[in-house]
Amino acid sequence: MDGFRLSVLACFASVGALAGCATTLAEGREPMAWSPGQFYSALTSELGVDTESGVAYGSHGRQRLDIYRADQANEKTPIVIFYYGGSWKDGDRATYKFVGTALAKRGFTTVIPDYRLFPEVQFPGFVDDAARAYAWVGNNGQRLGVACGGDRPIIVVGHSAGAHTAALLSLDASYLDRHARGVRRPAAMVGMAGPYAFDPTTWASTKDVFASARGNPDWARPVAYVPAGKAPPTLLLHGSDDTTVKLYNTRDLSVAIKAAGQKVRVIEYPGIGHVGLIMSMSTPLRWRAPTLDDIVGFIEQQGAKPCAAATGSKTR
Repeated sequence: MDGFRLSVLACFASVGALAGCATTLAEGREPMAWSPGQFYSALTSELGVDTESGVAYGSHGRQRLDIYRADQANEKTPIVIFYYGGSWKDGDRATYKFVGTALAKRGFTTVIPDYRLFPEVQFPGFVDDAARAYAWVGNNGQRLGVACGGDRPIIVVGHSAGAHTAALLSLDASYLDRHARGVRRPAAMVGMAGPYAFDPTTWASTKDVFASARGNPDWARPVAYVPAGKAPPTLLLHGSDDTTVKLYNTRDLSVAIKAAGQKVRVIEYPGIGHVGLIMSMSTPLRWRAPTLDDIVGFIEQQGAKPCAAATGSKTR
């Protein structure tokens, strides 16, 4: 790797200072066309993954998804849908290419959708989009892998706000009933530092996003749906040093799932913060926490099996 790339990675390795890195790297140079997150993802994504970008699952410009096809998959291999975070106000699928390629290299075709954000939509508009993307995945098995096709299990994975969305899709049947009728429900869920238990109508940073739930905050709280439904097998990951989404969210959801007699595993990583949790899935930072290994191991426990190569155009 050349010196410039090394300097970029060294800068981004301090995961709490992405904006500062962008300023430093731009000094004396033309402004970067990509966001810092997209730039980091492009540098650290794994090579040799068949990728299809910008697939429409709806008519809106934000209703697009990227597909990272595994080299080996079959009708028993789960498809992973990854929902990214961003406080329901920011984020884009290109920033998380390193997640898609990491999971695809481990054998799981992975889909990363964009979704509409606040202020264009309030809750539950972004969850509805997530359900529409889920429906597209469930109805397009052949496109996700010629050799695989069929009604393959779907595992939802999310970080931060995306984990909140993944949990709602897993626990509140109304979203998939509206948008994905006839598609099998999530076979499992992986939540990374999700705000599952807080009241979003009372926090200054989220009260406008969730204004529609004012007076009925449980509508937007995944933990509130556990007693009435059946949670799929669940893996909950959180960093002990997370000051953005407090640990009680993961712990409270775990307690509720256990009380309902369902399967849940919790892993708390010492010394890891909110952004550090998802960044530990990227190649330069995997030494910080075995996040990727833990997610892959959990998916494999759900019955994943290898299979024939899928097709697509290979991109970085």
